[in-house]
Amino acid sequence: MRRPQLDIQLKTPEQIELMRAAGLVVARALSRMREAVAPGVTTADLDAIAEATIREAGAVPSFKGYHGFPASICSSVNEQVVHAIPSSKQVLRAGDIISIDCGAVLNGWHGDAAVTVAVGEVAPALLRMAEVAEDAMWAGIAAAARGAASGRGRLTDISHAVETAVRKGGRYGIVDGYGGHGIGTEMHQDPHVLNHGRPGKGPRLVPGLALAIEPMITAGSPRTVELSDGWTVVTRDRSMAVHVEHSMALLDDGVWVLTAVDGGRARLGDLVTARQPVDSPAR
Repeated sequence: MRRPQLDIQLKTPEQIELMRAAGLVVARALSRMREAVAPGVTTADLDAIAEATIREAGAVPSFKGYHGFPASICSSVNEQVVHAIPSSKQVLRAGDIISIDCGAVLNGWHGDAAVTVAVGEVAPALLRMAEVAEDAMWAGIAAAARGAASGRGRLTDISHAVETAVRKGGRYGIVDGYGGHGIGTEMHQDPHVLNHGRPGKGPRLVPGLALAIEPMITAGSPRTVELSDGWTVVTRDRSMAVHVEHSMALLDDGVWVLTAVDGGRARLGDLVTARQPVDSPAR
C-alpha cells in the first residue's frame, strides 16, 4: 500500500519482521567494525569486515554497486561527513573520528545504520559532539513513536525533535541538504527526513511507516562540498563532523528500532512495540 502524495511505502507487520532481520545483519556488521577500529587500521580493512559479515548472513551489501558506489560501507573520517569511499590508503590515526555507514539487503528488504567511532584517545569536544548527534537521533525516533501513538504526528515532528536536541546540546552546524529517508524494498524511499524544521508538517506518522533517522552535525559551518570522486562529502570549512543513523518502523503499539540489537528498548522504554522481545540478541 502506498500513499499517493509521495509514494510512501507502508509495510505490514510481517514485512517489518523481515526488515528486522536485515537490520540485525547491519547491527552485527557495525559491531564487528566498531571492535576493529584502532590506529593503523585502514578503512578498506573495515569494508572487508562489513562485506564478510553481511555475506555470511546470506545478505548482500546494499551500498556496493549502488549508482556505481564501489564498496560495502561509507567510511567518513574527521571532516568527511558522508559517502567517503573506503581505501587501503586511508589509515586511521589516534585522535580521528570515523563515521561508518552500512547497509544490507536480506530477502529483498533493507537495513541501514551508521555509527561514529573514536580512534584511540579523542578530544572530549569530539566525543561530546558524537553524543549530541546520538541523543538527537533518539529524540527524533521518540518523536515519531509519540506522534504515531497520538494519531496527530507529522513527519516534521521528527525533524523538529532532532534540531531541538542538537541546539540544546551546543553550538553545532546541522548539515545542509542531507537527512534521513524512507526505507523498505529500496534503500532510499520517500519521504526525505530533514534534520531541522518546524513541527506539524508533512505526511502523517502512521503504523507501517519505516524510516532511517540520521543526524549529521559539524563543529563549524553546516555547509558542505562534494569531492572530485563524486561521492565524498566534506565540510566546507573543514570542521569535524559526525553522523549516526538507525532504521525504525512504526507499528500499532509502538516503534521498533530495526538496526538496534535491543530494538531501542534501552533508550525508548515503553515506546517500543511488544513485538520486540526484551532479550532479542543479534543472531
